[in-house]
Amino acid sequence: MKITRICLLEVNKNEEVSHLNDLMRTWCTAMRFSFNRLVEGEKSGDVIKIVQEKFRLNKRYAEDAVLQAQIVITSQIELLPIHIEGVQAKIQKTFRKIDDYQTGKKRPKKISLDICLTGLKARLDKLQKKESELLKHLEQGTIPKVIFGGRKKFYDRMENKISQKKWKEIRANTLYSRGDKSKKGNLNTRIVLDDIENQFYLEIANPLLKKEGKKNSPRLRFKVYIPDKYFKEIVNIIMANDFKKTSTEKVMEEYQAYSIEIKRKGKKYYVHITYDLETFGCKLKWKDKITSDFVAGIDVNIDKIAVTVLNKQGRFLKSRTFYCHEMEYVNSNRRTNIAGETAKEVIDYLLQWNVGAIVLESLKFKQDHDTDKRFNRLVQSFAKNKMQKAIISRGLKLGFKIKQVNPAYTSVIGRFKYSKMYGLSVHEAASFVIGRRGLDFEEKVPKELVNLLRSLVKPMLIQTLGSMEESEKKSKNSKQRRKFIAIMIKNIDNFKENHSWKLWNVIHKTLLLKNQELQLKEV
Repeated sequence: MKITRICLLEVNKNEEVSHLNDLMRTWCTAMRFSFNRLVEGEKSGDVIKIVQEKFRLNKRYAEDAVLQAQIVITSQIELLPIHIEGVQAKIQKTFRKIDDYQTGKKRPKKISLDICLTGLKARLDKLQKKESELLKHLEQGTIPKVIFGGRKKFYDRMENKISQKKWKEIRANTLYSRGDKSKKGNLNTRIVLDDIENQFYLEIANPLLKKEGKKNSPRLRFKVYIPDKYFKEIVNIIMANDFKKTSTEKVMEEYQAYSIEIKRKGKKYYVHITYDLETFGCKLKWKDKITSDFVAGIDVNIDKIAVTVLNKQGRFLKSRTFYCHEMEYVNSNRRTNIAGETAKEVIDYLLQWNVGAIVLESLKFKQDHDTDKRFNRLVQSFAKNKMQKAIISRGLKLGFKIKQVNPAYTSVIGRFKYSKMYGLSVHEAASFVIGRRGLDFEEKVPKELVNLLRSLVKPMLIQTLGSMEESEKKSKNSKQRRKFIAIMIKNIDNFKENHSWKLWNVIHKTLLLKNQELQLKEV
């Protein structure tokens, strides 16, 4: 399992810092140059040779620059369908909003109806234009424009909010060097231990200072401060961990490969050390069976993690919620810390119960954002994904088996089937359903709910169809609504022939549980 640890580099105002900044600027320029040449269709081997000669970098740095450029291109190709899907979802949502305001179903609270519709139509035009551009890239096999340094900072520079010097610093703040076990872990940027000072240093090869006739590049040297909690782990990575004999009986040291990325943020320099961490757990595929006696289902939300422990027969044992409200509003770095701390609490709790397997939701990055910034921040999946990754990483390290399942209707099933039965919150009930789904249990709809759908929900749906006005029926949104109501009625009548999820969908759309009492929703 790949893992990245972040350490701090001590830099003083001396000549070596200036040399490091020059090297970072040159490498970033080489990476952008490589990106443009690769987009134009040149071969990576040819680009490496050009970069090596043009920017006076050694072959290793040149290869790393081209490699990072290739990664950017690959990621843009993979993200293109996701961006298209996200824009199309936003277009559909904007259409629905316009239709709701025009038919009188909704009314703007703070502004007039004309201003509201004008703004929504302008948003729609902007989204449709963006959609056509992305679809054109998909058809032609190209990628959208990439702004190195960030789109927001680029527009800040265009509006003269930041200086040209600041903009150049933002675009020249990285240096990357990949690992190689045959080169003592890393050739260009290497962490070494000074036995006299008992201090770790980062040695950085700088080919820009190489003199003619010299074979090796001079090295810059900076102190590295490794956090205490990662100290032993990183020491084991950078020190020789094995010895082997060659065919000539010569003893050779073996090192573990580790990649290093230096990032400058303001006046601080951070060292990102990436390496393979030995794990004792494993990830299960959805077809694999869980054989552990105790299983934990985990429902991850942006502000809380609900954990339910159950046995392999699917019976409820214990449930607990871990709160992390700061995740709603803190910055990215603080979120990473909170995710790690909360994951540690969760795993320690599961170890007390001798849990052998963890079941989580399989998250998908689907952008269905609204115009409300706070709402977007709460529903976006990146914070949840960060929390999940922290749990998975720690779980694999300590020997847990990890299984991810489809999250469809877990909250609905938990709310209407198990919440009252076990006295659980909605999220704890959802985590119980997630755990049972990992054990391959099917959640059938209780008879009392089926009877309620037939006796109460179905007549309400039929009445809703009959009460729709003729003017309302003509709108595009209302036609879709009528069609959806008809499908729900059909699913109630034929629930035995269909998958149970179709009936759970009807329950989700038509019923509301308030104070453990069922109420009808407006459809």
